[in-house]
Amino acid sequence: MIKIIKSWYALLREEFAKDYFKSLQTFLKSEYGNKTIFPKEENIFKALNLVPLEKVKVVIIGQDPYHEIGQAQGLSFSVPENFPYPPSLVNIFKEIEDDLHIKCQKSGDLTRWAKQGVLLLNTVLTVRKGEANSHKDKGWEKLTSKIIELVAKKKEPVVFMLWGSYAQSFEPLIEKQHLILKAPHPSPLSAYRGFFGCKHFSKCNNFLAQTGQTQIDWS
Repeated sequence: MIKIIKSWYALLREEFAKDYFKSLQTFLKSEYGNKTIFPKEENIFKALNLVPLEKVKVVIIGQDPYHEIGQAQGLSFSVPENFPYPPSLVNIFKEIEDDLHIKCQKSGDLTRWAKQGVLLLNTVLTVRKGEANSHKDKGWEKLTSKIIELVAKKKEPVVFMLWGSYAQSFEPLIEKQHLILKAPHPSPLSAYRGFFGCKHFSKCNNFLAQTGQTQIDWS
């Protein structure tokens, strides 16, 4: 079940040996064996497998995977090619287009961002079909907090996009060399309270340019 690239495995080896993770593995083995769980097992660590620690330039923190058939693919906010955009992703693309004056690609598959160094990390990495937050408090949060902590200790400046109060709860882990961008969550319930107009994507690219890094193509 730990299908993860060697560099991340080496960094997280101690976590994988802890009792909480062993309990999580036992729980997941039962869940995948008896229920419909998203994403597929091989995609649980997709966010990490696409972005080694040394390549991380931006972190976007989500909560848990989409819980309807076909949506979850192991990247926060992302859905597979040719799949209808969930409401939050609609709003993310709208803000990008308004902020950067560009037209986003038609695909909701954000692998194109991950390949540029955007870590699209949910803090809970699995979910039951049709049951949001069903794998909350099973151990994932301890592991993903460690992942965020590892990124936050990088000497190279990283941009952290913290959307909503849950993502913002990780701010204390982030060291001062990084850029923290905070806004309400892009969901329809809160996007109009300040996500729209936050200009996080231009601010991110300006910071990357100022720190000698390649900007992200957000299209």
